[in-house]
Amino acid sequence: MSEADFESVLFLCVANSARSQMAEGLAREHFGDAVRVQSAGSAPSRVNPLAIEAMAELGIDLSTHTSKSVATIDPASVDLVVTLCAEEVCPVFLSSARRFHWPLQDPDRKHEDLTHAQRLEHFRVARDEIRRRIEALVGGAAEDRGD
Repeated sequence: MSEADFESVLFLCVANSARSQMAEGLAREHFGDAVRVQSAGSAPSRVNPLAIEAMAELGIDLSTHTSKSVATIDPASVDLVVTLCAEEVCPVFLSSARRFHWPLQDPDRKHEDLTHAQRLEHFRVARDEIRRRIEALVGGAAEDRGD
């Protein structure tokens, strides 16, 4: 692992139930103790069981994670903010932290008539794309789409 040019990262989406939770788990696995990793949402709910299942396939346990409100995050504790919303309005986080926007479709697809296997596949696709982007953060090739 290369050294990151940030000491803390916050992953944000609306419910803090899937994309940001998977990003938190993947970043903790990737960075270990070298980077403080947090996730939150503007309307926290619960960690989606399919996110837990998709991450368990990689040996990453999200079963003890809880959804957190962005209001509980101290802006002074964050160097980098990554928003993961695509079709929703991403939460606002007021700080001077550098910002990346990774627009990823919500893998839950609640309004689509899908089998469990089809739903899980959407979570795998999101998980793998998040993992690719986290790895790029260290390599300096992160996609900074700004706010």
